[in-house]
Amino acid sequence: MERRVPSFYLLGAFFALFILFLYGPTLTIGILSFQGPNGGLTFPMNGASVHWFANLFEQQAVGDFWGAFSRSLILGLMVMVSTVSLSVMAGLAFRERFRGANILFYLTISSLIIPSILVSLGVGLIFNILDWEVQWYSSGFGAQLTWTLPFGLLIMFAVFNRFDKSYEEAARDLGASWWQTIRFVVLPMIAPMLIGVALFGFTLSYDEFARTLLTAGSKNTLPLEIFGMTTNVTTPVLYALGTMTTAFSLGIIMVFLVFAYWMRARSRRLGNDAGKGMV
Repeated sequence: MERRVPSFYLLGAFFALFILFLYGPTLTIGILSFQGPNGGLTFPMNGASVHWFANLFEQQAVGDFWGAFSRSLILGLMVMVSTVSLSVMAGLAFRERFRGANILFYLTISSLIIPSILVSLGVGLIFNILDWEVQWYSSGFGAQLTWTLPFGLLIMFAVFNRFDKSYEEAARDLGASWWQTIRFVVLPMIAPMLIGVALFGFTLSYDEFARTLLTAGSKNTLPLEIFGMTTNVTTPVLYALGTMTTAFSLGIIMVFLVFAYWMRARSRRLGNDAGKGMV
C-alpha cells in the first residue's frame, strides 16, 4: 500500500476547513432556526421546535416575507427567460464576424468589473432623469440583467466555440430553413447548456442585493427584506426564513439538475434509436 506524503493530509485539512468556513454559517442558521418558543439569536439553544417556521405563516408585525418572496421569484423568472433568450441570440450573432463585435463584447463584459452599487446608482439615476417609475420589475429588472447577461454570453461563447457546424450544414442540405435548423438541430443540442444558463440567471437574480438596492423602488425583494429585518427583528424567525429560502434555492437547483439529466438521457436514447434505424 502506497504511503501518503504529509502534504496530502495538510491539503485535506485545509480543504475541510474551507468547507466548514463555506457552509458553517448556513448550517449554524439552520440549527438556530429550530429554537424553542423562548429561544434567542445565539447559542446555547433554548429547547427545540418548529415554532419559528410556523410563525412565518402568521401575521407579522414587521417584514413582508411572502410579498418579498413572490417579487423575487417573479423577478428571477423574468431575468432567467431574458438571460437565456438574449444569450442565445448574442451567441448566434457572434459566430459571424461583424464590425464593432470586439467593442460590443468588451462593453458587455465590462459590467462585471464595475462595482455593483455604482450600477444600481446609475440605473436609478437614469430612471429618475427620464421620469420613469423606479420599481423592482422595471429598473430592478434592468439592473440585474447587467449582472446575468455577461455570464450567459460567456457560457454561450464556450458552447458555440465547440459546436460542430457540420450538423447545421447537413440539415440545410436536407432542405431545412435557417429557422428550422436552429429549432430542430441547434437548440436541442445545446439544451443542457441552456439549462445551466437559466439556472445561473435565476440564482444570480434571486439573491442579488447590491444591484437591486437603489432600483427596487418602494417594494423590497427578498434579499432587501431580509437585510431590513436584521435591524429590527430579534427572534429566530429571521433564521427560519433564511433556512426556508436556502431550502427553496437547493430545491430549484435539484429540479434543474433532474431536468438536465432527463434531457441528456432522452438525447442519448434518441441517438441510439436513430442508430438502430440506420442498421
